[in-house]
Amino acid sequence: MDRSNQPFEVERLGRMAYADALSLQRERHAALVEGRAQGVPHRVLLVEHPPVVTVTRRQGAREHVLADEALLQTSGVELVDTDRGGDVTYHGPGQAIVYPIVDLQRLGLGVHAYIRALEEAAIRTCAAWGIPCHRQKGATGVWTGHEGDAEDATRKIAAIGVRVSRSCTLHGMALNVEPQLGHFGLIVPCGLHGRVVTSMRAEVGDACPSFAEASERLAMETVNALRAAAAVTRPSAKAP
Repeated sequence: MDRSNQPFEVERLGRMAYADALSLQRERHAALVEGRAQGVPHRVLLVEHPPVVTVTRRQGAREHVLADEALLQTSGVELVDTDRGGDVTYHGPGQAIVYPIVDLQRLGLGVHAYIRALEEAAIRTCAAWGIPCHRQKGATGVWTGHEGDAEDATRKIAAIGVRVSRSCTLHGMALNVEPQLGHFGLIVPCGLHGRVVTSMRAEVGDACPSFAEASERLAMETVNALRAAAAVTRPSAKAP
């Protein structure tokens, strides 16, 4: 089987409540698991959420929500629990989100390679508009600034949190195109104290692409990165 040439479909959801998008992810996940033998397409859901803070089941994650219920309501931000990995994060308008619903078994990818592929998609998207980005050891996601700089000299531009069930993925990655950055002050993003969150708009000003352009580029780069990762995976590789 040519792992790098499997069918992908991008599903454009527009702006959708977090709970509704999660329900749709679960539907797509079930269909992918059930259709594994038939080779049904992998999917990339492209979505934007109204303001929402999501909290995982990780011990101590709830403590990283700095705002109380009253402040969240005043700010127009919903608070929801989620079953993805990671810690606390914020989603809102101006943030491009991809939820790849893909079969790691068919792609021959482990979770580590899958996450690196998502990071690569964000790195390439930002590079298209002159924003240099990189990974940081021990801090999943994508950062801008000069690689090798001290942690406090870099800024997080994309966050990743995933779940894998029956070798198929849910949740995914959020790239900050032009969100309201002040909302990140309601939380400790990803549980990383003292780290700065940025956006494409904050980095390049008027050279920032439109939200639609950046979102479409992110979806395309996600598919390309997953195919590229599958192409270099040994046929014997198995997803955990």
